[in-house]
Amino acid sequence: MHDWDDLRIFLAVARARRIAAAARMLGIDATTVTRRLARLERRTEQPLFESLGGDRRLTEEGQALLVHAETIEDAVIAATERTGGEAGAGHVRLSVAEGLATRVLAPAIEGFRERYPRIRLDLITASGFLNPSRRESDIALMLARPRSAQLNIAEFALYRLRLYASHDYLARHGTPADPSALERCALIGYVPEHIYAPELDYIAEVAPGLSPKLRSTSINVQHGLIAAGAGIGILPDFMAAGDARLAVVLGETVALHRTFWLVTHRDTHASPRIRAVCAWLAELGETLG
Repeated sequence: MHDWDDLRIFLAVARARRIAAAARMLGIDATTVTRRLARLERRTEQPLFESLGGDRRLTEEGQALLVHAETIEDAVIAATERTGGEAGAGHVRLSVAEGLATRVLAPAIEGFRERYPRIRLDLITASGFLNPSRRESDIALMLARPRSAQLNIAEFALYRLRLYASHDYLARHGTPADPSALERCALIGYVPEHIYAPELDYIAEVAPGLSPKLRSTSINVQHGLIAAGAGIGILPDFMAAGDARLAVVLGETVALHRTFWLVTHRDTHASPRIRAVCAWLAELGETLG
Protein backbone atom coordinates (compact mmCIF):
# COMPACT_ATOMS: atom_id res chain seq x y z
CA MET A 1 0.00 0.00 0.00
CA HIS A 2 1.27 3.47 -0.87
CA ASP A 3 0.99 6.47 1.43
CA TRP A 4 -1.48 8.92 -0.19
CA ASP A 5 0.70 11.89 0.71
CA ASP A 6 3.64 10.34 -1.14
CA LEU A 7 1.39 9.72 -4.14
CA ARG A 8 0.19 13.32 -4.00
CA ILE A 9 3.82 14.48 -4.21
CA PHE A 10 4.48 12.00 -7.02
CA LEU A 11 1.50 13.42 -8.97
CA ALA A 12 2.75 16.98 -8.52
CA VAL A 13 6.19 16.12 -9.92
CA ALA A 14 4.66 14.12 -12.79
CA ARG A 15 2.57 17.17 -13.74
CA ALA A 16 5.09 19.93 -13.12
CA ARG A 17 8.07 17.89 -14.39
CA ARG A 18 10.39 19.78 -12.05
CA ILE A 19 11.05 19.33 -8.33
CA ALA A 20 11.06 23.07 -7.56
CA ALA A 21 7.82 23.70 -9.46
CA ALA A 22 6.12 20.77 -7.72
CA ALA A 23 7.31 22.05 -4.33
CA ARG A 24 5.80 25.48 -5.02
CA MET A 25 2.56 23.86 -6.12
CA LEU A 26 2.40 21.83 -2.91
CA GLY A 27 3.62 24.59 -0.60
CA ILE A 28 6.52 22.53 0.77
CA ASP A 29 10.29 22.68 0.28
CA ALA A 30 12.09 20.93 -2.58
CA THR A 31 14.16 18.80 -0.19
CA THR A 32 10.99 17.26 1.21
CA VAL A 33 9.73 16.50 -2.31
CA THR A 34 13.01 14.80 -3.23
CA ARG A 35 13.07 12.78 0.00
CA ARG A 36 9.46 11.60 -0.37
CA LEU A 37 10.02 10.58 -3.99
CA ALA A 38 13.07 8.58 -2.98
CA ARG A 39 10.99 6.84 -0.30
CA LEU A 40 8.29 6.00 -2.84
CA GLU A 41 10.86 4.59 -5.26
CA ARG A 42 12.29 2.41 -2.48
CA ARG A 43 8.81 1.07 -1.76
CA THR A 44 8.04 0.36 -5.40
CA GLU A 45 11.57 -0.93 -6.00
CA GLN A 46 11.42 0.82 -9.38
CA PRO A 47 12.77 4.12 -10.77
CA LEU A 48 9.73 6.35 -11.34
CA PHE A 49 11.44 9.28 -13.08
CA GLU A 50 14.41 9.91 -15.30
CA SER A 51 16.10 13.31 -15.52
CA LEU A 52 16.29 14.88 -18.99
CA GLY A 53 17.72 18.38 -19.25
CA GLY A 54 16.44 19.33 -15.82
CA ASP A 55 12.99 17.85 -16.43
CA ARG A 56 11.69 14.81 -14.58
CA ARG A 57 10.09 12.44 -17.09
CA LEU A 58 8.11 9.38 -16.08
CA THR A 59 9.67 6.00 -16.69
CA GLU A 60 7.50 3.13 -17.88
CA GLU A 61 7.03 2.12 -14.24
CA GLY A 62 6.19 5.73 -13.37
CA GLN A 63 3.51 5.87 -16.08
CA ALA A 64 1.95 2.72 -14.65
CA LEU A 65 1.94 4.23 -11.16
CA LEU A 66 0.43 7.46 -12.54
CA VAL A 67 -2.74 5.61 -13.56
CA HIS A 68 -2.96 4.10 -10.09
CA ALA A 69 -2.27 7.42 -8.35
CA GLU A 70 -4.83 9.35 -10.40
CA THR A 71 -7.46 6.72 -9.66
CA ILE A 72 -6.75 7.12 -5.94
CA GLU A 73 -6.80 10.93 -6.34
CA ASP A 74 -10.27 10.74 -7.90
CA ALA A 75 -11.46 8.51 -5.07
CA VAL A 76 -10.06 10.87 -2.42
CA ILE A 77 -11.70 13.86 -4.07
CA ALA A 78 -15.02 12.04 -4.41
CA ALA A 79 -14.89 10.99 -0.77
CA THR A 80 -14.34 14.54 0.44
CA GLU A 81 -16.97 16.20 -1.75
CA ARG A 82 -20.35 16.92 -0.25
CA THR A 83 -23.33 15.04 -1.66
CA GLY A 84 -24.71 17.13 -4.49
CA GLY A 85 -21.55 19.22 -4.58
CA GLU A 86 -19.32 20.08 -7.51
CA ALA A 87 -19.23 17.74 -10.51
CA GLY A 88 -15.45 17.55 -10.36
CA ALA A 89 -12.30 18.68 -8.62
CA GLY A 90 -8.57 18.29 -9.03
CA HIS A 91 -5.95 19.05 -11.64
CA VAL A 92 -6.44 18.80 -15.42
CA ARG A 93 -3.76 19.38 -18.06
CA LEU A 94 -5.21 20.43 -21.41
CA SER A 95 -2.93 20.50 -24.46
CA VAL A 96 -4.34 22.92 -27.03
CA ALA A 97 -3.25 24.94 -30.07
CA GLU A 98 -2.17 28.49 -29.23
CA GLY A 99 -4.73 30.24 -31.42
CA LEU A 100 -7.63 28.20 -30.10
CA ALA A 101 -6.52 28.78 -26.52
CA THR A 102 -6.16 32.52 -27.07
CA ARG A 103 -9.31 33.27 -29.04
CA VAL A 104 -11.79 30.66 -27.81
CA LEU A 105 -10.81 29.14 -24.46
CA ALA A 106 -9.30 32.16 -22.68
CA PRO A 107 -12.40 34.39 -23.08
CA ALA A 108 -14.57 31.58 -21.65
CA ILE A 109 -12.31 30.61 -18.75
CA GLU A 110 -14.03 32.77 -16.12
CA GLY A 111 -17.30 30.97 -16.78
CA PHE A 112 -15.48 27.65 -16.37
CA ARG A 113 -14.00 28.75 -13.03
CA GLU A 114 -17.40 29.80 -11.76
CA ARG A 115 -18.90 26.45 -12.72
CA TYR A 116 -16.00 24.28 -11.53
CA PRO A 117 -14.14 26.22 -8.81
CA ARG A 118 -12.33 23.13 -7.54
CA ILE A 119 -10.74 22.17 -10.87
CA ARG A 120 -7.27 23.59 -11.51
CA LEU A 121 -6.95 23.79 -15.30
CA ASP A 122 -3.60 24.09 -17.09
CA LEU A 123 -3.73 25.30 -20.71
CA ILE A 124 -0.55 24.00 -22.35
CA THR A 125 0.22 25.63 -25.70
CA ALA A 126 3.79 24.48 -26.27
CA SER A 127 4.71 23.68 -29.88
CA GLY A 128 3.41 20.22 -30.61
CA PHE A 129 0.56 18.56 -28.80
CA LEU A 130 1.11 16.64 -25.57
CA ASN A 131 -0.18 13.14 -26.06
CA PRO A 132 -2.64 11.60 -23.56
CA SER A 133 -1.51 8.11 -24.62
CA ARG A 134 1.92 8.90 -23.13
CA ARG A 135 0.28 10.58 -20.12
CA GLU A 136 1.80 13.94 -21.10
CA SER A 137 -1.63 15.57 -20.78
CA ASP A 138 -5.08 14.60 -19.53
CA ILE A 139 -6.91 16.05 -22.53
CA ALA A 140 -5.65 17.19 -25.93
CA LEU A 141 -7.34 19.07 -28.75
CA MET A 142 -5.39 17.66 -31.69
CA LEU A 143 -5.31 18.45 -35.41
CA ALA A 144 -4.59 14.89 -36.50
CA ARG A 145 -6.80 12.05 -35.32
CA PRO A 146 -4.55 9.74 -33.31
CA ARG A 147 -4.71 5.99 -33.71
CA SER A 148 -4.41 4.23 -30.37
CA ALA A 149 -6.64 1.76 -28.56
CA GLN A 150 -5.74 3.54 -25.31
CA LEU A 151 -7.57 6.72 -26.30
CA ASN A 152 -11.09 8.06 -26.41
CA ILE A 153 -11.48 10.25 -29.48
CA ALA A 154 -14.34 12.55 -30.45
CA GLU A 155 -14.69 15.32 -33.03
CA PHE A 156 -14.39 18.68 -31.28
CA ALA A 157 -14.97 21.09 -34.16
CA LEU A 158 -14.60 21.56 -37.89
CA TYR A 159 -13.25 25.02 -38.72
CA ARG A 160 -12.36 27.07 -41.78
CA LEU A 161 -9.21 29.01 -42.64
CA ARG A 162 -8.96 31.76 -45.27
CA LEU A 163 -6.51 34.30 -46.59
CA TYR A 164 -6.59 37.59 -44.70
CA ALA A 165 -4.91 40.97 -45.11
CA SER A 166 -5.35 44.36 -43.48
CA HIS A 167 -7.37 47.02 -45.28
CA ASP A 168 -4.25 49.19 -45.25
CA TYR A 169 -2.13 46.53 -46.96
CA LEU A 170 -4.72 46.02 -49.71
CA ALA A 171 -5.03 49.78 -50.23
CA ARG A 172 -1.26 50.05 -50.69
CA HIS A 173 -0.60 46.92 -52.73
CA GLY A 174 -3.92 46.02 -54.31
CA THR A 175 -5.95 42.85 -53.99
CA PRO A 176 -4.60 39.73 -55.73
CA ALA A 177 -6.98 38.51 -58.44
CA ASP A 178 -6.19 34.80 -58.12
CA PRO A 179 -3.90 32.43 -56.18
CA SER A 180 -1.09 32.73 -58.75
CA ALA A 181 -0.86 36.47 -58.00
CA LEU A 182 0.15 35.63 -54.42
CA GLU A 183 3.70 34.99 -55.66
CA ARG A 184 4.15 38.78 -55.84
CA CYS A 185 2.72 39.36 -52.35
CA ALA A 186 4.37 39.43 -48.94
CA LEU A 187 3.09 36.15 -47.58
CA ILE A 188 3.10 35.42 -43.84
CA GLY A 189 3.23 31.90 -42.45
CA TYR A 190 4.96 29.32 -40.28
CA VAL A 191 8.68 28.61 -40.14
CA PRO A 192 8.77 25.43 -42.28
CA GLU A 193 11.25 23.48 -40.17
CA HIS A 194 9.18 24.17 -37.05
CA ILE A 195 5.79 23.04 -38.37
CA TYR A 196 4.91 20.34 -35.84
CA ALA A 197 1.85 19.00 -37.69
CA PRO A 198 1.36 18.63 -41.46
CA GLU A 199 -2.12 20.11 -41.06
CA LEU A 200 -0.42 23.48 -40.39
CA ASP A 201 1.36 23.52 -43.76
CA TYR A 202 -1.37 25.72 -45.23
CA ILE A 203 0.45 27.70 -47.92
CA ALA A 204 1.48 24.55 -49.78
CA GLU A 205 -2.23 23.90 -50.45
CA VAL A 206 -2.98 27.34 -51.91
CA ALA A 207 -0.78 27.28 -55.01
CA PRO A 208 2.42 25.48 -56.08
CA GLY A 209 5.68 27.16 -55.22
CA LEU A 210 4.38 29.62 -52.65
CA SER A 211 6.48 30.28 -49.57
CA PRO A 212 6.15 32.84 -46.75
CA LYS A 213 8.47 35.84 -46.69
CA LEU A 214 7.66 36.66 -43.07
CA ARG A 215 7.59 33.66 -40.78
CA SER A 216 6.78 32.87 -37.17
CA THR A 217 6.22 29.74 -35.11
CA SER A 218 3.32 31.56 -33.38
CA ILE A 219 -0.11 31.94 -34.97
CA ASN A 220 -0.72 34.91 -32.66
CA VAL A 221 2.38 36.64 -34.03
CA GLN A 222 1.24 35.87 -37.58
CA HIS A 223 -2.14 37.42 -36.75
CA GLY A 224 -0.39 40.50 -35.40
CA LEU A 225 1.79 40.83 -38.50
CA ILE A 226 -1.20 40.54 -40.83
CA ALA A 227 -3.24 43.04 -38.81
CA ALA A 228 -0.29 45.48 -38.84
CA GLY A 229 -0.27 45.49 -42.64
CA ALA A 230 2.91 43.46 -43.11
CA GLY A 231 1.41 41.03 -45.61
CA ILE A 232 -1.19 38.38 -46.43
CA GLY A 233 -1.57 35.16 -44.46
CA ILE A 234 -3.87 32.28 -43.66
CA LEU A 235 -5.79 32.48 -40.39
CA PRO A 236 -8.63 30.48 -38.85
CA ASP A 237 -11.96 32.27 -39.08
CA PHE A 238 -12.36 31.92 -35.31
CA MET A 239 -9.33 34.21 -34.92
CA ALA A 240 -9.79 36.62 -37.81
CA ALA A 241 -13.42 36.86 -38.94
CA GLY A 242 -14.35 39.26 -36.13
CA ASP A 243 -11.25 41.47 -36.50
CA ALA A 244 -12.37 44.75 -38.11
CA ARG A 245 -8.78 45.46 -39.21
CA LEU A 246 -8.83 42.50 -41.60
CA ALA A 247 -10.45 41.64 -44.92
CA VAL A 248 -10.83 38.23 -46.56
CA VAL A 249 -8.65 37.85 -49.67
CA LEU A 250 -9.89 35.74 -52.63
CA GLY A 251 -13.16 34.94 -50.84
CA GLU A 252 -14.00 31.24 -50.96
CA THR A 253 -11.45 30.57 -53.71
CA VAL A 254 -8.96 29.84 -50.94
CA ALA A 255 -10.84 28.15 -48.10
CA LEU A 256 -9.21 25.36 -46.14
CA HIS A 257 -10.91 23.13 -43.58
CA ARG A 258 -9.45 21.39 -40.56
CA THR A 259 -10.80 19.36 -37.65
CA PHE A 260 -9.88 19.50 -33.98
CA TRP A 261 -10.16 16.14 -32.19
CA LEU A 262 -10.92 15.88 -28.48
CA VAL A 263 -8.65 13.19 -27.07
CA THR A 264 -8.57 11.63 -23.59
CA HIS A 265 -7.05 8.48 -22.11
CA ARG A 266 -9.42 5.56 -21.56
CA ASP A 267 -8.11 5.05 -18.02
CA THR A 268 -9.15 8.55 -16.91
CA HIS A 269 -11.95 9.43 -19.37
CA ALA A 270 -14.67 8.70 -16.81
CA SER A 271 -13.04 10.80 -14.07
CA PRO A 272 -15.39 13.57 -12.86
CA ARG A 273 -12.78 16.26 -13.46
CA ILE A 274 -12.08 15.03 -17.00
CA ARG A 275 -15.78 14.74 -17.83
CA ALA A 276 -16.37 18.26 -16.51
CA VAL A 277 -13.67 19.80 -18.71
CA CYS A 278 -14.81 17.78 -21.73
CA ALA A 279 -18.40 18.98 -21.26
CA TRP A 280 -17.20 22.59 -21.15
CA LEU A 281 -15.09 22.06 -24.25
CA ALA A 282 -17.99 20.47 -26.12
CA GLU A 283 -20.04 23.63 -25.54
CA LEU A 284 -17.22 25.79 -26.90
CA GLY A 285 -16.77 23.49 -29.90
CA GLU A 286 -20.33 24.17 -30.97
CA THR A 287 -19.50 27.87 -31.33
CA LEU A 288 -16.85 27.16 -34.00
CA GLY A 289 -19.18 25.44 -36.47
